[in-house]
Amino acid sequence: MDPTQLEARLLDLNYRWSADALDLWRGVSTPKNGYRIYDEEGDLLRIENLAVIDASPDDGASTMYRSRLKHALIDHYLQRTMLPHELEMRTWMRGARAVVNGERITFGEIIPWCQKSSTFETRRILQKETGPLCKFLKPFALNYWTLVLEMLTGELGFANYLDYCGRKKGIDYERFYTLAGELLEKTDAVYFPVMAAWTRRRFNRPLSDLNRFDSIKLLCLEEFDDRYPASDLRAYLLFFEKWGIDFAALPNLRLELGAETEKTAQGMSFFLKVPEEIHVLMRPEGGWIDLETLFHELGHGLSAVYTSPALPAVDRNMATSFSLSEAFAFLLQRAVLSRPFLTEVMGCDERTAAALGYHRTLRDLSAFRRYAAKFISEYEMFSGTDLADGRPYADLMARHTGFYHQPESHLFDLVPEFYSLDYMLGWMGAAMMEETLKARFGNRWFFQAETGDLLKRWWSQGNRCDIFGFLEKNGLGPLTPAPLLTRWQDALGP
Repeated sequence: MDPTQLEARLLDLNYRWSADALDLWRGVSTPKNGYRIYDEEGDLLRIENLAVIDASPDDGASTMYRSRLKHALIDHYLQRTMLPHELEMRTWMRGARAVVNGERITFGEIIPWCQKSSTFETRRILQKETGPLCKFLKPFALNYWTLVLEMLTGELGFANYLDYCGRKKGIDYERFYTLAGELLEKTDAVYFPVMAAWTRRRFNRPLSDLNRFDSIKLLCLEEFDDRYPASDLRAYLLFFEKWGIDFAALPNLRLELGAETEKTAQGMSFFLKVPEEIHVLMRPEGGWIDLETLFHELGHGLSAVYTSPALPAVDRNMATSFSLSEAFAFLLQRAVLSRPFLTEVMGCDERTAAALGYHRTLRDLSAFRRYAAKFISEYEMFSGTDLADGRPYADLMARHTGFYHQPESHLFDLVPEFYSLDYMLGWMGAAMMEETLKARFGNRWFFQAETGDLLKRWWSQGNRCDIFGFLEKNGLGPLTPAPLLTRWQDALGP
């Protein structure tokens, strides 16, 4: 099998895998269905095919092309092997329920339940309930990660997990480990006084009394939901006509915005085939968090559907990093709670717009610090030898967020391949994009037709470059946290 055949087979496999994941997210499928995908792929998913890619004649194929092809193959090689273990873990997790005053809450429903249905007292019960559940499920999660690491360092030949992720995404993780620590230190003095004041006002309790579940309640901005217009989310899609975007004329972007109870609570975008078939799913819960979720996911979706179809298929469909897509998502998410959007589109008065803008900025700083702390915790976890010990994670998270985190939950807060850093890079990139858009089109950049033209040019480039290359190529300069730091200091500082 030559690289051209491998590419075609892997593209088809990617499509089928993503389609099954989409059905799983919709609630119309189960993880068991994933088994059938690999039934006829024995000749494809062989380690020897990695050497075929490396040894193929250099007929213009770039290093990036080879790397993306190899890592697509490795992804499926790992997934095929880990499916039985993932299925076992998912089965146990689906059956796990926290019982709060007679209400049975699954792991997947904890976030929306905390946001919309909980009280301070019921969140204390939830913490007591989830602790033993995490301890019970921990061996399954630990077994999963132990096997993944054995495969990576054994038959696949990587030095460790950091080496694997670094080669796949082209990231110097040690550099960003240092930067994450520096950013946490630089924002301590801004963050803690204003967060302590917010929690005291919101819950009438000191920050030291609060836990991760309380932060979920706080950071969704639910306290402002009484000022949220009761409109169908699709009504806000008309706003994009300012950018020349008509969603009715984009059949390749499929929006699934219904409130079906079987649908997974978390919003998600699925890139089945870029740019021909993109799905955006969310389950509205009510309030400002819905608007933010919609525009965040549209940042992913629009950047995919406007990717140039002239780009090579591997560049469109085998991205190894999604930091750039996250940057577009954070850019649109931030814009919808900007003061001009709130007053002119949402009909808020100036006082409400100012309060929402302030607390949104504080929420973003809090979330950024959470991801920075998570990245540091995960970096240290995979640099050491004891994946089972959750105490360092809990101590780091409490130190940098102010909210207590359960040590026994550390493996269930872990997202593969250091995606916490992808979020951080996306946040920084979005702030740089916003700075550029403001310089070109003013503070009301979101309302300008020229903004749509520029974004479409940016989106057309797809994932051919990673976020570092994209910023340099488009004249935004090297990736820097400076615009973010300035934003936080200006909005929240003394």
